[in-house]
Amino acid sequence: MRKGILILLLVVGTTAVADEGMWLFNRPPRQLLKQRYNFDPTQPWLDHLQKSSVRFNSGGSGSFLSADGLILTNHHVGLDCLQKISTPAHDYVTTGYHAKTQAEEVKCVDLELNVLMSIEDVTQRVNAAVTPGMSTPDATRARRAVMNTIEKESLDKTGLRSDVVTLYQGAEYHLYRYKKYTDVRLVFAPEVSIAFFGGDPDNFEYPRYDLDVCFFRAYDNGKPAKVDNYLHWSTAGIQDGDLVFVSGHPGGTDRLNTLSHLQFFRDVAYPFTLNLLRRREVLLNTYAERNTENERRAHDQLFGIKNSRKLYVGRIAGLQDPAIVKAKSDAETALRQRVSADPQLSSAYSDAWQMVDNALNTYRPIYPEFRFLEGGVAFNSHLFGIARTLQRLADESQKPNAERLREYRESNLESLKQDLYSEAPIYDDLESLTLADSLSHWLEVVGANDPLVPRVLAGKSPRDRAAELVRSTKLKDVAERKRLGEGGKAVTDASNDPMLQVVRIVDPRARELRKTFEDNVQEPFRQAYAKIANAVFRTSGGETYPDATFTLRLALGTVKGYEENGRSIPWSTNIGGAFAHAAEHKNQPPFDLPKNWLTKKAALNAGTPMNFVSTADIIGGNSGSPVVNRAGEFVGIIFDGNLQSLPWDYQFDDRQGRALAVDSRAIVEALRKVYAATNVVTELSGK
Repeated sequence: MRKGILILLLVVGTTAVADEGMWLFNRPPRQLLKQRYNFDPTQPWLDHLQKSSVRFNSGGSGSFLSADGLILTNHHVGLDCLQKISTPAHDYVTTGYHAKTQAEEVKCVDLELNVLMSIEDVTQRVNAAVTPGMSTPDATRARRAVMNTIEKESLDKTGLRSDVVTLYQGAEYHLYRYKKYTDVRLVFAPEVSIAFFGGDPDNFEYPRYDLDVCFFRAYDNGKPAKVDNYLHWSTAGIQDGDLVFVSGHPGGTDRLNTLSHLQFFRDVAYPFTLNLLRRREVLLNTYAERNTENERRAHDQLFGIKNSRKLYVGRIAGLQDPAIVKAKSDAETALRQRVSADPQLSSAYSDAWQMVDNALNTYRPIYPEFRFLEGGVAFNSHLFGIARTLQRLADESQKPNAERLREYRESNLESLKQDLYSEAPIYDDLESLTLADSLSHWLEVVGANDPLVPRVLAGKSPRDRAAELVRSTKLKDVAERKRLGEGGKAVTDASNDPMLQVVRIVDPRARELRKTFEDNVQEPFRQAYAKIANAVFRTSGGETYPDATFTLRLALGTVKGYEENGRSIPWSTNIGGAFAHAAEHKNQPPFDLPKNWLTKKAALNAGTPMNFVSTADIIGGNSGSPVVNRAGEFVGIIFDGNLQSLPWDYQFDDRQGRALAVDSRAIVEALRKVYAATNVVTELSGK
C-alpha cells in the first residue's frame, strides 16, 4: 500500500452525507453502514454482488439472475438491440417479444456485456510515468503510454478486457478486468407502451407505473453461459424503510468540480448541448410523425434525445438555483481556507483552483469547434462515424501501442471492431436527414468563411451534399468495412470513398483540437483535481467516494417517500394505479396500456407493488441496476430518477430526490398473468 497522504484515499471530492455515495467495491463504506444501519457486508457478499452485475456497452447496467446466463436490464437499455433486430414486419419495440424456448432467443447484432472480475490499484505506476517538471504535452503522452501498456500486459496475461480507470479525476488509477460476452440474445421484452408508460410527460416524474424491464441471455461458445454468481429472486420484496443497495455503472458525475468549472457547464457546455438536443428532437419528431416505419427507425434516437433534453433542463435549473450555487461556493471557500491555513497543504495544493481556471480559459474559445469537429456534432451520421473509425484505425495501427489514441489501444481493438463491423441496419433517408441538419448547424455557427466548410460541402447545399455522401458511400456494406479495416493503412488510404474523403478533410484539424484539449485542458484538470481530492482527504477525513466513471459502484439507500408541495408522495405505486392513471388520460398515448393488459386486468392483483422510490445515489448509467436487500436478494431494478434528483450530477440531496425502481413483485405478476412467460418465472425461481 502507498505511504503518506494517499493512504487516506478511502474513496471523492466530498465527505459523504445522508445516503450519498457511489462507492467502489474494493472500498465499501463499512463505517457508514455499521454506524447508520448496523450492517457490515462480508467480502463474499460483495464479491457475489460484484460478479452478478453486468455492464451494457449501449450505456446501462443489468444483473445475472440464473446459472444459465439469464440477465435482466431495463427495456430502454435493451432498446438499442430491440430496434436493430426489428424489421417492418417484426417490430419488437412496439409488440414486445417472448422466446418460449432457448431456440427462439434472438441474437443482438453488436451488444457487448462486461462483468467486473477483479480490480488492481495501479496509481503508483501511472503517476511514476509523469515526472516533476514535465511539460503538459509530455505528461499527456507519458500517462497515455503507461495506461495503454498496463492494459496490453493485462490482456495478454489474463485474456480479460482490461481498462485503466481514472478515479478522483486523476488522484488514483485502478485496473479493471472484465469477462466479456458478445453473444447476447433476447429472451423477453414487454411492449414499449408499458415499459415507458406515460412517455415523455412522465419521464423523470413520480408516481410512475412502468414495467421497464427486458431479459437477455449471455452465451459462451454458442451455449448459454454458465455463471457461478447470480442474484436470487426475493419472494418477500421490500417494505417502507428497508435498507437497499444498488449495484450498477453510473455514467459520470461532477461533484469534485470547482465552482468555476460548474459555471462553465452552466454558461457554455450545457446550453450548447441543450440547444443541440432541442434541434435534433424537432428534426426527428417531424420525421417520425410521417409514418409508422419512420417512427420505428427513429424511435431509439428520439427516445435518447428526449431523455437527455429533459436531463439537461434539470441540470441547468440546478445550477441556476442560488441556493445550490451558494452551497457549492461555501464548501469550496471552506476547503481553500483549510488549505491556506496549513503551510504544507498550501504549498502542495493551493494552486489547484487556478490550474482549473487556466484550463477553462483555454477550453472556452475552442469549445464549439471542438464539439463540432472532434466531437462529431457537425457530422451526425453513423456512416461518417464508421469512416472516421476506419481512417483512424489505419493511422493509429501504424504506431506503437503506447503512442496510440486511447480508443485504438490493443486492449480495446476487439470491442472497437465488433461495433465497426456491426450488421445493424443503416437507413439512407434517416442518415441523409441527420447529416444534412448537422452540416447546416455547423455552417450556421462557424459561417461560410470557415476554411473547412467549402471543402466539405463541395459547392453544394448541406442537404444536397448529405444526400450525395450517403448515396455514394460504400460503407453501408460490412464486407467493405472489413476489407478496409483489415487491409491496413495502404488499403484505406487507396480508397476514394466520399465519406472517407470528408474525414480526411476535417481530421487534421480535429486532431489538432484534440491535442490542445488533452495537453492543455484534460491533463491540467487531472493534475489540479488530484490536488483538490488530496486536499479533501487531508482536511475532512472519513469515508469518501470518487465521481462516477461508468464503472461498477455500490450505492445504498432507504426505501422512503417524500413531501412535495405539501403533499405526501408514497414510497410505492401499484398495478391498480397503472389502470387508474391510464383511465385519467382516457387510455390515450402515451398513457395507453397494451391490449393484453386491458384484457387481463381482472386476473391481475391490483395491490401488487409496481414502482418504488429510495434514497440510493444514482445517475445516468445506473439504468438497469439491480436493487438488492441485506441478504443480497433481488428486490427491484432501477429505471429512472425523479426531477429533484437531476442536480445529483454535482450535488446530492435526498430531501426530495429519489431513485425509481420497478418492484420485483410486479415483474413476476406481469410475467405470469399478462404474458404467460412461465419459462422465465421458473428460471427466476431457480426451480
